[in-house]
Amino acid sequence: MSERYDAVFIGAGHNSLASALHLSASGWKVAVFEQAAVAGGAVKSGAYTLPGFQHDWAAMNLSLFAGSPFMKVYGAELAQHGLEFAPVASPFSSVFPDGTWCGVSTDAAATRARIAKLSQADAATWTRLTEGFASEAPHLFGLLGARMKLHALAYFVFKTLRTKGLGGTLDVTRFLLQSPRQWLTQTFESPKVQAMLGAWGMHLDFAPDVAGGALFPYLEGMAGQAFGMVLGKGGSDTIIRALVAAITARGGHIETNQTVNRILHTNGKATGIVLADGREITARRAVIANVAPRALPRLTGTTSDFDANLTAFTHAPGTMMIHLALSDLPDWKSGNDLKSFAYVHLSPSLDQMARTYQQAKAGLLPDEPIIVVGQPTSVDPSRAPEGKHTLWLQIRMAPGAIKGDAKGEISATDWPQAAEPFAQRALDILETYAPGTRAKILGLRVVPPTELESDNPNLVGGDQICGSHHLAQNFLFRPVRGFADGSTPIRNLHLTGAAVWPGAGLGAGSGYLLAQKLTGK
Repeated sequence: MSERYDAVFIGAGHNSLASALHLSASGWKVAVFEQAAVAGGAVKSGAYTLPGFQHDWAAMNLSLFAGSPFMKVYGAELAQHGLEFAPVASPFSSVFPDGTWCGVSTDAAATRARIAKLSQADAATWTRLTEGFASEAPHLFGLLGARMKLHALAYFVFKTLRTKGLGGTLDVTRFLLQSPRQWLTQTFESPKVQAMLGAWGMHLDFAPDVAGGALFPYLEGMAGQAFGMVLGKGGSDTIIRALVAAITARGGHIETNQTVNRILHTNGKATGIVLADGREITARRAVIANVAPRALPRLTGTTSDFDANLTAFTHAPGTMMIHLALSDLPDWKSGNDLKSFAYVHLSPSLDQMARTYQQAKAGLLPDEPIIVVGQPTSVDPSRAPEGKHTLWLQIRMAPGAIKGDAKGEISATDWPQAAEPFAQRALDILETYAPGTRAKILGLRVVPPTELESDNPNLVGGDQICGSHHLAQNFLFRPVRGFADGSTPIRNLHLTGAAVWPGAGLGAGSGYLLAQKLTGK
């Protein structure tokens, strides 16, 4: 006799767990099955270098989760189950080869002064933008949190027209279509200010010249100034542990180390799943798959046009992670003030970002990869033994399949052989900005794109955002036109996760929107 639930989830990423909690709170009986040893997908933490040093495996920044509509409803409940944040007043900065730097913090005067050292005109522009953010934010966040159906989009346009008029609405539309470089160079005169903000586009696969990417440097800059950043106390997995505990407390069932072999469906309606151990699990109302799009047809065994579009879903270039246990924080050549920043971007120009992106897209190991240096223990010392620190290095971009080396130094074309020399290239770059960092390394763990994917198959080729956000694969088209709400041609079968609108990040958007649709509340 099969086990019976109202909703069955394939995969225990944070979108699945947010959805499962809302369904449980609405009286649904839910079960979640995860093939990994722990829930959370790319959101997990552990002692990946040495005992006592807690590292975030992939995701570190929890700002979107902390400010999400889901948290507004369930934050108090999650706090009762141990969720704890570490707020960051100095969220991000960029360093440059000449020893200068610029960074954004919640101290508006300090941020303006840093920008003014580079350009008085840019400082004035920054003030104008930050002062106007409160009036722009409702339109932009309203769009990013909207259900991506034609009527919802039409309602968004109507509200914007009513508030901003035709000219203002067209200006917003033009902005949403611009590339990062177009907006940044038209808005700021200093190449360093442009680079500081442009680095955020690379987090979502928006190289400087990709249309539709201007929004993200703008939002990250404005939000960093207004709200700072949020990390997880003790590790980013604080949100996962709290979600699992809350679901379990409400009677939900979660199993790890369980691979789903097949989705059961009859007469166009999903009815359950089959596990690798042979168990059949019945779903009375919904099967919800938190998988990379191309994995869904393999589970359903169908071959429709919808399935072909899922198989053709485009993934972003990969990333490589380097986890360091350190005797002390890096001594930044640009000054000790940088030690207080959660992120330090080593991405000195828009041209360098564009070149790195094109090299990775061509399958080449970039000659100068973009490096996001995370310094979580500057904010949360509980992650390391007293006086010691961790460093979180995200190497962007890194091809999932290597065809060559843009610098002509690394001959290996497989990641087991190429990972170590490519990691040394990244550490060489770090050393130029923070001399002596190598001497502080107590433990090191390199995680190439192939290991990210083997650990979590949703990260295809090491793509941490589970799919490009370019215009042809975003908004109404994420993951497939007509199915941006997570629905599929098979009734009661739904897709969730970063591949579904509103996409990547830890805002739990696709999972929460789906659960609201299913429950009607």
